[in-house]
Amino acid sequence: MEFDLTKPYCFYFNELSKIPRGSRNEKAVSDYVVSFAKEQGLPYIQDAVYNVIIDKPGTPGYEDAPCVIMQAHLDMVCEKNNDSDHDFTKDPLDLYVDEEGWLHARGTTLGADDGMGVAYMMAILASKDIPHPPVSCVFTTMEEIGLLGASAITKDMVHGKRMINLDGGGETATTVSSAGGASAYMHCPLKFEENTKPAYVLKIRGLLGGHSGAEIHKERGNANKIAARILKEAQLYGLDITLVSFSGGLKYNAIPREADVCFVSSAAKEELEKSLAASAEKIKAELEFSDAGFKAVLETAEASQAIAKEISDRFLNFVFLMPDGFRHKSMAIEGLTAASLNCGVIRTDENEIVIEDLVRSALASHTDIMLEQLQVLSSLLGIELKVSDRYAGWAYSETSQMRDYLEEAVAEHGGILMKKASHGGLECGIFKGLEPEMDIITFGPIAQNSHTPQERLDLASFDRSYDILCDVLKKCR
Repeated sequence: MEFDLTKPYCFYFNELSKIPRGSRNEKAVSDYVVSFAKEQGLPYIQDAVYNVIIDKPGTPGYEDAPCVIMQAHLDMVCEKNNDSDHDFTKDPLDLYVDEEGWLHARGTTLGADDGMGVAYMMAILASKDIPHPPVSCVFTTMEEIGLLGASAITKDMVHGKRMINLDGGGETATTVSSAGGASAYMHCPLKFEENTKPAYVLKIRGLLGGHSGAEIHKERGNANKIAARILKEAQLYGLDITLVSFSGGLKYNAIPREADVCFVSSAAKEELEKSLAASAEKIKAELEFSDAGFKAVLETAEASQAIAKEISDRFLNFVFLMPDGFRHKSMAIEGLTAASLNCGVIRTDENEIVIEDLVRSALASHTDIMLEQLQVLSSLLGIELKVSDRYAGWAYSETSQMRDYLEEAVAEHGGILMKKASHGGLECGIFKGLEPEMDIITFGPIAQNSHTPQERLDLASFDRSYDILCDVLKKCR
């Protein structure tokens, strides 16, 4: 199968692939979309963060139909193989089609997430023969680094109460809810004192980790929490423990797989090893079916300074006590996590220890209570809490006319619509927060391995899904 550039959505995808568009580098692609709007003679706005909104009237017979918002994000994740010399700031993607009809980019991510949605919107906007209601196409930026572009959209920019988010995939699948959330940053100011005690490093290894939305319900071990537990249990065992530094996790939205905690102690090494082994044995049994590779290792180290004892104890108590992980399950959707926290990163800077925590829930009240629990605990133990980047969730609705339209269209093409819920964050939640009556569906073709150089787009599905999308719009009278 060839990548047929006579098809409008293929043509626009190919044009997008010529423009570097990593997150925070979207000006060029945003300007390209603006130039496209001008060529089509369509009204548009471009805001300060390079979001673009293009409106198009309904076709004959649809002029008075309610507007449908279509939405996709302009940015892509920039990952490449180690042997690739691709420069994501200036080089076009090198597209090719394999023998099975999948579109790839040689050595890099393809950007089907979400170039496929952007290309669909441009094709609809340029069409002259596809029946559709008035459409408002929203091209957002910085989705891949925290839904930042969508967060800059204001209520006066939203022109409808029906929405098709084109960041979904699977051709016959749609998402019916997503989590909202907030970033919680906890800061513990440090003061150091001279140290003469032996120093050690506790290393947590062998955990699987995973995405804090998609896999938090699997009860996988959190390296930060485990390290704090082992050291706190040593204190409860009667041993002297004073922290020097605490480092664990790489991203706040990933369950941390590893942690290194340096500490000093007047206790005999044998007693420390005995306490560690007892804690590790219990934890290993608890993680038998989720993290069978877990191990805790104690190594000797050197430290001329240690954190002041009172501060060290307060911080260790805080990490030991702070709520984390799976909190609530949905009673409406089987298997869906309704609320969670993830202590994703702990790092020691020059003058403070910082914790980065991601709080998720489709219900604002769940997010509120989890943040309040962190706030109360922080205030009790002298830790400063800052909350930022809060975004709304998209709660499941039993009825949806847009979902009915999609289900009909998929059935007319011989498929059965699958409905799935997400504990991850989607831009849908932000739009739902701006317009609570928004009726939202997600849709897109089959694509695989997003965010990796193995990303690929099924071109046959790209064709079929465009036809289904056009049929959904025809139903939106």
